[in-house]
Amino acid sequence: MSDLLFKKVDYTAGKLLEDIALGEIGLPDIQRPFVWDTARVRDLFDSMYRGYPIGTLLFWENGYPGEHRTIGVNTKQKIPRLLIVDGQQRLTALYAVMKGVPILDKNFQQRRLRIAFNPLEEKFEVTNTALERSPEWIADIGLLWQTDFDQYAFVSEYLDRLTRQQDLSAEARKRVPQAIQRLVNLIHYPLTALEISAQATEEQVSEIFVRINSRGRTLNQADFILTLMSVFWDEGRKELETFYREAKHPPADNRPSPYNPYFQPQPEQLLRVDVALAFRRARLEHVYSILRGKDLQTGAFSAEQRDAQFALLREAQAEVLNLQHWHDFLKVIRQAGYVHPSLITSQTALVYTYALWLIGKRDFRLDQHTLRNLMARWFFMSSLTGRYTGSPETRMDQDLALLRGLSRPEELVRVLEQEMAAVLTRDYWEVTLPNELATASAQSPGQAAFFASLCLLDAPVLYSSMKVRDLLDPTARAYKSALERHHLFPRKYLKRQGVSDRRDINQVANYALVEWHDNIGIGDRPPAEYAPEYERRFPPEQLREMYRYHALPEGWYAMDYPTFLEERRRLMAAVIREGFERLRGGHGTG
Repeated sequence: MSDLLFKKVDYTAGKLLEDIALGEIGLPDIQRPFVWDTARVRDLFDSMYRGYPIGTLLFWENGYPGEHRTIGVNTKQKIPRLLIVDGQQRLTALYAVMKGVPILDKNFQQRRLRIAFNPLEEKFEVTNTALERSPEWIADIGLLWQTDFDQYAFVSEYLDRLTRQQDLSAEARKRVPQAIQRLVNLIHYPLTALEISAQATEEQVSEIFVRINSRGRTLNQADFILTLMSVFWDEGRKELETFYREAKHPPADNRPSPYNPYFQPQPEQLLRVDVALAFRRARLEHVYSILRGKDLQTGAFSAEQRDAQFALLREAQAEVLNLQHWHDFLKVIRQAGYVHPSLITSQTALVYTYALWLIGKRDFRLDQHTLRNLMARWFFMSSLTGRYTGSPETRMDQDLALLRGLSRPEELVRVLEQEMAAVLTRDYWEVTLPNELATASAQSPGQAAFFASLCLLDAPVLYSSMKVRDLLDPTARAYKSALERHHLFPRKYLKRQGVSDRRDINQVANYALVEWHDNIGIGDRPPAEYAPEYERRFPPEQLREMYRYHALPEGWYAMDYPTFLEERRRLMAAVIREGFERLRGGHGTG
């Protein structure tokens, strides 16, 4: 048998809570949103009370025995020897209920997990107002494990309260203290943990997790790094989570905040920007080991090396979460024409463009105007071509490798310009892109780029004097969306013509942006009927220009459907190219 990567350790609930309180076991997520609903917490205690198993815990030795530092749940005495890989929610529930420690809910509001118990029925429930008033219920079982708990006095008071409301039989008077004693004894409930050796790699830990975890969730490298931040730089992880939380809602007091209508980056996404800026790496595979202070050659750990790497991460994160940087970068996205969140089909492209923007600003000191224009085109190109889909870390690592050995701002510009030119060739515009537009996907990068190009070109909405850019303003609020995607050849009309496959009906080339009331007016009428009617609103020159922007060939509504789709895809690709070239000239919507 090969050497075991783990050992089995038996605990009691009380010992686990003690080790968490002392910091022997790291439970950082007590200060993070608790994902279980309270009914699962109730069921957890019910299972323990009935003597059922609640599953095996999985811990990982961190490789730093004996270090002392204040971190974590409260004021702990040392760096945790064990990190929790599986069992986080179970231990959070136990700790929060039995220690009376508040948790954060999904709305980041602090609240207590309060579980009620009925000793007469030996039944658990989530505490509510009715149970708080009922003399039969102990409204908060957490009281039973507090250091000043007097069990005799508690049972006496409970029985006195109950007898004032009802007559109790001798059997009930006997059952109540027994049930309460059984509940109190949950502090001795046995649990088993598998402790994985510090020598195990992240890949091995992840594989172990998958093999023993029935939920089927997989761990990724970001999970490991965020856990490591919880141990050695918990404030840094909290900063990422606070940024994400505040990016979702406008501040009540109008203070500066990361809020924006375009993108609310998850902590993992912000971490990727951190890592790219700090270490010029996208693949997180080795970053975890680097941050642990592990020598990749010898496998030895060094606290000094770990602290040095975390210093680099701290420095980078200060740049990443700088609100001025963040909002300056969002201007890049607007300048690229992606003025509405629905146009962003790749958040990864946005994340990695932010990383490159920060590298250009901090490390190459590129002037603001040049940097914004360069990155707007990079984001446009990356989104259009799906550059960071498939194997995003590998692709970004290759992009970061392009910058090795460079130091001057003009070198950065030259290298990225060359890369864009190598991707957006004549064949791409004239052959590849029209073929890629032959899709019915609502999240088509080509369709998003086409709409972004209409913003860049200051194009009007089809059959309207309003501008696409203005009606896509994400700050506008109305019952109906100002713009709607309209089938140029309506769905029911096509079905009457024998076109029944939804993939054919919903082709990207069959959509145009129109004002919502025009969409209602068009309904299911044939294009040869409604188009001439709307054309009469505009003089010939204005109509020709409008059709050019919207990639509609002359007499489009008289074409057979397959010919129309093929010709419009070609024209859409030309409009997208024109939008990109408009960016090259330094123009945009920012």
